[in-house]
Amino acid sequence: MYIRSLLFVLLFHLFTPRAHAQRPIVYRDSSKLLQIGGHTELLVDKSGKLTIHDVERATFTASAQAVPNLGITPYTSWAKFSIKNESTSPKLLVEVEYPTIDEITLYQKDEDGHYITTQLGEYKNFDQRPYNHQNYIFPILIPPGSTQDFFLKIKAGEQAQLPLYLGTETQVNVKNTQRNFIFGIYTGIILVMALYNLFIAITTKDRTYLIYVTYIICVGLTQASQHGYTFRYLYPNNTWFALHDTVIIPILNGLTAAIFIQSFLHTKERYRVGHRILNVVIVFYALCFIPMFLDHYFIAQIWVQLVAMIGSILALFISYKVSRTGYTPATYFLVAWGIFLTSVIIFVLRNFNILPYNDFTYYALQLGSAAEVTLLSFALANKINMYRREKEASQVIALQVSQENERLVREQNAVLEAKVQERTEELQSSNIELNKTLKSLKEAQTQLVESEKMASLGQLTAGIAHEINNPINFVTSNIKPLKLDFADLKSLLQKYDELDTGKDVSRQLQDIENFKQQIDIDYVHNEIETLIQGIEDGASRTAEIVKGLRTFSRLDESDLKSVDLHEGINSTLVLLRNTIPTNVQIVRDFDELPKVECYAGKLNQVFLNIINNAINAIKTKPEQGNEQLTITTRKVDANTVSIGIRDTGIGMSEKVKEKIFEPFFTTKDVGEGTGLGLSIVFSIIEKHHGKIVVESTPGKGSEFIIYLPLNITNNPLHN
Repeated sequence: MYIRSLLFVLLFHLFTPRAHAQRPIVYRDSSKLLQIGGHTELLVDKSGKLTIHDVERATFTASAQAVPNLGITPYTSWAKFSIKNESTSPKLLVEVEYPTIDEITLYQKDEDGHYITTQLGEYKNFDQRPYNHQNYIFPILIPPGSTQDFFLKIKAGEQAQLPLYLGTETQVNVKNTQRNFIFGIYTGIILVMALYNLFIAITTKDRTYLIYVTYIICVGLTQASQHGYTFRYLYPNNTWFALHDTVIIPILNGLTAAIFIQSFLHTKERYRVGHRILNVVIVFYALCFIPMFLDHYFIAQIWVQLVAMIGSILALFISYKVSRTGYTPATYFLVAWGIFLTSVIIFVLRNFNILPYNDFTYYALQLGSAAEVTLLSFALANKINMYRREKEASQVIALQVSQENERLVREQNAVLEAKVQERTEELQSSNIELNKTLKSLKEAQTQLVESEKMASLGQLTAGIAHEINNPINFVTSNIKPLKLDFADLKSLLQKYDELDTGKDVSRQLQDIENFKQQIDIDYVHNEIETLIQGIEDGASRTAEIVKGLRTFSRLDESDLKSVDLHEGINSTLVLLRNTIPTNVQIVRDFDELPKVECYAGKLNQVFLNIINNAINAIKTKPEQGNEQLTITTRKVDANTVSIGIRDTGIGMSEKVKEKIFEPFFTTKDVGEGTGLGLSIVFSIIEKHHGKIVVESTPGKGSEFIIYLPLNITNNPLHN
């Protein structure tokens, strides 16, 4: 299959003998099977439109070949032969021992002179054949002593031959049983080699063996498809695959062969140029699928043959180059590949009738491929011996290194013992100094933590003062106009008190109306309501701030309490409201949470530090837009809740994210931060047996997700 079609194109005109006139085939002995291909006449129908009646009148060319070659052609071919039956059996069989022909039809005249057609081929389901065999077997009826003409119409997408046999059903079955038996032996060899190498692949975990198993299977499938067994046993109802398997399977065979050669010969390490050449071969094999799936089957066949021939020659060259490096398996490959190519050449020469069509040439490719996979299996088995020798050599070297190390260790032990004694004394002295230093560091740490708390408190105080000052100023600014409005009302009431019933009352009332218009009494009423409403809003705002401060002020509570986390988050946002820019939207995505057992004041400090950092991250963003600070709470499971604080600030790099919980680490300028805020956050969450996860993307923002157990004592959440 690999290169026989291409060689046919090159050698056909050199080795095709001259034709002679057709003679009838005389069948006398029913115990013999005749090969009748040399008695046929051939006709090529380039139009593809000739009918049987057109063909009857056409001029045929006699074939002197024992097995007529039709070559690779997109055209329809016709074969004509005559049979004279001088035996006692009127029922005979004509067999075409070439099962990859796409369409083949036998035309035989009945007693009335009409043609009876028997249509076979890979375009029809296998169960529609008159005989359960992969070869094309046509039953014919010829009364003893009579002669009949027969026509065969052949359409093939690949190279086609016509090995024609004539005989009784018994003789055809004897031949085919022998063919099936020998192919069964071949299949057994392929399966044994595949299973053997699969076992080694599982044992050694070496991918080379697994690749080789795939290659062996593809080699077996290639032979099976060439002899029609795949269509008969694997996909008898899949005509598309039956028509295309002589391209698909060789492509897969070529791909696995190239990959196996790369792995088996270690071309990537031993011959990099050859490795790249095989990569190119793999690409060209894969490209063969394109014309096949576009139904350009003739082009696909030629393409596969060309790539197969060139790839085979390159494989020999590459294995030769690798063998020159002293790599023994390359020599095995050269011998195995040479045997296989020799069998291919014998097969090709048989197809061109340079060698006779006999059992040896029929089985040559099976023998060659079986020998190839067997020799390569031996080579792979030898590879295990190489591994063992390399392992033994490495063990010897390791033992020598171990003994040398042991000697050096003994020599160093004496030196080390003296140095250890000396260092022990130094360490004892250093230990005393370190204890003093540790005590000083703990005191300094306590002071720094207190400083961080005071810094947070100072920030809160400034914010609270500003927050309270705004509503108080609002109340103060409303008092003066309210006094003036009350003064006008007081004057109006006084005029009503001064009414004298003994005088002209209507005139006095007119004066009062004039006074009302003068002070614009309706405006005064509306202004009083507005001013009182403003004072009421200022008082409510102040009460809200005081309530938030009261909730947040549990900073130093040391007892565990079950609290509502949403209250702590809301109070923190109230106290930080003054620091939140106007372009930042606060989104509260709160789930219904049960109360959580915690140190409420310390958790409020966690919320304060993280939210404050988020606000600073947004403020330092170079380009400000509509920013968001999203706080999400969820009940994760029956024992855990989560609080997520996400901003759209500048984000953090991976390097910064790894260090944010380290004490004294800060990205702020000198004097703007102590670097203890997130360190304290981490210690507080750890004290609650919780955990904190940070997700950040530079330029897009960060999210801090806190996981807390509902009950610290009974359901601790460990990292």
